Amino acid sequence: AAERVANEVRDKGIEVVRLSFADQHGILRGKSITSSELPAILRNGCSIVSTLLAKDTAHRTVYPVFTPDGGFGLEEMGGAGDIIMLPDPTTFRVLPWVDATGWLLCDLYFPSGHTVPFSTRQIAKDALAALSNAGYDYVSGLEVEFHAFHLKDALLTPEHSGQPAAPPDVDLVAHGFQLLTEQRLDQHEPLLSLLRRDLTALGLPILSLEVEYGPSQCEITMRHERGLAPADMMILFRNAAKQIARRNGYHVSFMCRPGLDGFFSSGWHLHQSLVRRKTGENAFAPTSDQAVLSDVGRHFAGGLLAHASAASVFTMPTVNGYKRFTPYSLAPDRANWAHDNRGAMVRAISRGAGDPASRIENRVGEPAANPYLYLASQIYAGLDGLENATDPGPPAETPYDADAPMLPRDLAEALEALRADRLYHERLGNRFVDYILRLKQAELDRYRSEVTAWEHREYFDIF
Repeated sequence: AAERVANEVRDKGIEVVRLSFADQHGILRGKSITSSELPAILRNGCSIVSTLLAKDTAHRTVYPVFTPDGGFGLEEMGGAGDIIMLPDPTTFRVLPWVDATGWLLCDLYFPSGHTVPFSTRQIAKDALAALSNAGYDYVSGLEVEFHAFHLKDALLTPEHSGQPAAPPDVDLVAHGFQLLTEQRLDQHEPLLSLLRRDLTALGLPILSLEVEYGPSQCEITMRHERGLAPADMMILFRNAAKQIARRNGYHVSFMCRPGLDGFFSSGWHLHQSLVRRKTGENAFAPTSDQAVLSDVGRHFAGGLLAHASAASVFTMPTVNGYKRFTPYSLAPDRANWAHDNRGAMVRAISRGAGDPASRIENRVGEPAANPYLYLASQIYAGLDGLENATDPGPPAETPYDADAPMLPRDLAEALEALRADRLYHERLGNRFVDYILRLKQAELDRYRSEVTAWEHREYFDIF
């Protein structure tokens, strides 16, 4: 595969190749190399500073990186030294929106050759391997909402710089509240056609690009794939969509609920099922028309529900994401399941006995989640459900009134749930869980220290 990439780069006149890895937040970081260096880097990797793994979402360094162990308890992370990005040649793409430029997704290693334990793509690979050992392949499909705007002012003057910098000023592409109307679709079409053209050229298996309920809100769906592919697709899609939009005078945001008047939250609904490795059959398909899911599907769903609060750190990793959990909003507010009901956290979809499209849709996620951690959290929770034959209980007929555990109301509750969850400590390891908790706690502490516009409006005049 590496030889094929090197030949393609030569034959197509590619001048530059971007090497990227998905960091702890699912943000792509990396370097741009000249094509002449690619053959050596495909063999030996490319060095990059390890402090990138110590950053929060404002790019502030959370760990004491200049100590002997970098604050991570690992000598190889000490002194802000280098780690190695090793390209995965099967991920190579030619970028349609920039001249003579290729792109490669990388995995992270120490110079010794050991895997970096904070590499989230490797975390997902490990989860898939555990599922494979149990006799199953993981199949998932993406359904992702996002917001699209006209870029009015990028606010690039020095006073707008900072950590984080001022967000851009934007105008709507279209008003909202005309779900799936052709009129709104046509107003979005100039941007959607740009995205569709370049994303298709990248090889992403797009099923639809359409308008959603809220102002300037859109949704993309992609064909289901096995294994790691959907997570790689989500990483590539988010990065590509933001770059394509910006180059054409737009701004695309995967923030769950932008702080703009009248805006609705965006979700990331993850469709998932298991395939038996020996037979290739859908393991979630029921054996009778009276059942919604097979026992495998029910127990997998039971695992998702049992660990939903702890998994929230991975499915909804931002402070903002929890603003979405409100009753009767097409977003869940408690850990329950139902047959084809979009008010439940887990929506079971099946047309009866032997339906090869039988699956569950977890509606809990936000589009800013790290795809590798989202998938890993689902696989490990589902596996726990299989191993313990976890009963999800009866399906909820009225999900917002059902007697079921409430989902965390904020990131603080989610962090507490993860601290107390046995499964993720065992499966992900104490070091990785402590790492994520420390990064997210730093983000939460900064949030709590800020004076918000709500506070100023509420108290400044009356008191």
